Amino acid sequence: MDTENKYYDRELSWLSFNKLVLDQTKDTSLPLFERIKFCAIYDSNLDEFYRIRVAYYQGLIDIPKKNRKNLEYSPKTVLSNIKKEVYKQQSEFEDTFYNKILPELKKSGIIIWQDEILEEKHEIFLKEYFSKEVLPEIQPVMLSSSGAVLPFLKDNVIYLAIKMHKKTRPSDYKSSYAVIQVPSDSLGRFTELPELSGKYLYMFLEDVIRKHLYMIFPGYNILSSYSIKLSRNADLMIEDEFTGNILNKLRKSLRQRKTGLPARFSYDKNIPEDLMSVLQLAFNLSEKDFFPVGKYLNLRDLFQLKNPLSPKYELAPLKQLNHPVIDAYDSIMNAVENNDILLHFPYHTYDYVLRFFHEAATDPEVEEIKTTQYRVATNSAIVNALIAASGNGKDVTVFVEVKARFDEENNIAFADKMREAGINVITGIPGLKVHAKTALVIKKANKKNKKKTFAFIGSGNFNEKTATQYSDEGFFTSDKNITKDIEKLFLYLENPVEKFNFKHILVPGFNMLSVLKEKINREIKNAENGKKGYLILKINGLGDKEMIDLLYNAGNKGVKIDLIVRSICKLRPDMPFSKNITVTRIVDRFLEHSRIYAFYNNGNREVYISSSDFLTRNLRRRVEAAVPIYNTELINEIFDILELQLRDNTKAKFLDSCINNIDKKVSEKTKRYRAQSDIYNYLEEKN
Repeated sequence: MDTENKYYDRELSWLSFNKLVLDQTKDTSLPLFERIKFCAIYDSNLDEFYRIRVAYYQGLIDIPKKNRKNLEYSPKTVLSNIKKEVYKQQSEFEDTFYNKILPELKKSGIIIWQDEILEEKHEIFLKEYFSKEVLPEIQPVMLSSSGAVLPFLKDNVIYLAIKMHKKTRPSDYKSSYAVIQVPSDSLGRFTELPELSGKYLYMFLEDVIRKHLYMIFPGYNILSSYSIKLSRNADLMIEDEFTGNILNKLRKSLRQRKTGLPARFSYDKNIPEDLMSVLQLAFNLSEKDFFPVGKYLNLRDLFQLKNPLSPKYELAPLKQLNHPVIDAYDSIMNAVENNDILLHFPYHTYDYVLRFFHEAATDPEVEEIKTTQYRVATNSAIVNALIAASGNGKDVTVFVEVKARFDEENNIAFADKMREAGINVITGIPGLKVHAKTALVIKKANKKNKKKTFAFIGSGNFNEKTATQYSDEGFFTSDKNITKDIEKLFLYLENPVEKFNFKHILVPGFNMLSVLKEKINREIKNAENGKKGYLILKINGLGDKEMIDLLYNAGNKGVKIDLIVRSICKLRPDMPFSKNITVTRIVDRFLEHSRIYAFYNNGNREVYISSSDFLTRNLRRRVEAAVPIYNTELINEIFDILELQLRDNTKAKFLDSCINNIDKKVSEKTKRYRAQSDIYNYLEEKN
């Protein structure tokens, strides 16, 4: 074991997180379709990892060594380590899917066709479906074995690579080759067939095509066909964000993404060498990008697989909780005027946030609405409320982060739609991403010439869809100390060259780093003075070396540190230099997404709800917002919830010095705790 390196590899730590996702696919205590969902999540996560992170390191290799001599690592070494770990995980994934999931589905009466004998009615159904629906979408491309290069394979799209012989020639004559795009975007990935002896039967779309290749190539004997896919570099390269029109540059970069450099060429590992050679020549592929897999690619499409026996083999739906304080008022803003209100999603219903925006849109006393958008839902109810507010004469300002990865096109479209509705839309700060999740509603001045302001600050996006899937915090307040700072934040977004003094909320580039350091150093001082030093950080990623060093120092000085880190973790627990530090990782029904900073402060406990992780980009190169909770009852509630997560011994794992996911030690007599279920029960009982 490397005892010298104080920082674990960023990419391997992320792969360790995805390994825990993979482990859920094998967890037989979960309902079958829950395990299938985790298969889709694992595959989707890995694909994005290749398109962003692996593509980044591949790009570094192409840079001359003299221009990358300041790098702390060798890109080739990083890629080699990634490949070893991914190959190991991929083997586990395929074994689980093909040898466990598919047979268990079949045993449950749900068959995903794997060469089973079909009845005549199925053959008739498939031929008709193929002729009417699939064949019009098919555009076969013949390949030349002479090495003529074709334009490109579309990004992240499944193709069938086909080997065949002309019928007019002997079977041992020169083979012919072709590729066909599988039109799953338009037709869906799974075709439902008529019931088979009382069982439900589905077929991958590429298998439907395979069975009818003779109709596409009538002059050929089809020898074999194999799935292939090219994932391309999905990072958007905007050379200069500081001059010209950022939106136009982004639109151009989005077009280039579709034809970006290869990041991974995935292919059925049973593909013959001659066909592979033809593909390599035809599409100018490099062996460094080759990635052999099982028969089926893009298994993220398992999200589309219908459960005909629903709700059997699924988790019971969560009945979202109401909030008693809000429900005691006829208006959310009246409730917020008199109370600080903390919501825990997805346990609490997100309808309160939607109602907040809709109420602001129609309330005649509301003059202004300001909000940020990072990732919003398709057909967003919040966007519709903002458009309605503008139509009702409100002054609406929306900051849309058009550089939110994979949501760029969606965000640009919403920005255009809102601008057309008369909303003041701001689309980007050069060199920065705006990741803060904040909203401000300002009412007219009263008789004392004082305006009423209401704020919402969250750890997650303004997205009603993901709010049912992600664990996040949302905070309503009318506290003037906080709303004044939120107003300053929006003034900064409108004029990013101006400097502001934030007294309560934490914002990178202003006070976030200095205040966090101050509070951690205070815990160190308390520990050195014989008092209790303790802090809890719940974040999605921990990678900033300066903050890691500060945590190491705090732990070594006697501060007890409990970290709950979802994915990337460069801090190495269980080492001589990381005393008193534990790292917990939780993967369960909901994606752990909330960020909470909690400090014991000699018994005067302090808590912040934040949009920011402890990654260098978040702490230094983004606009984030962390809001303090001043209400003692809410502080206690947050500490209670954090403690429920720390005691989880069912879905939570400890991380060891090599960021492996380690089971917590339990015996048959040990009481089992499961944080997400326990939090729901805690809130339900409290309500």
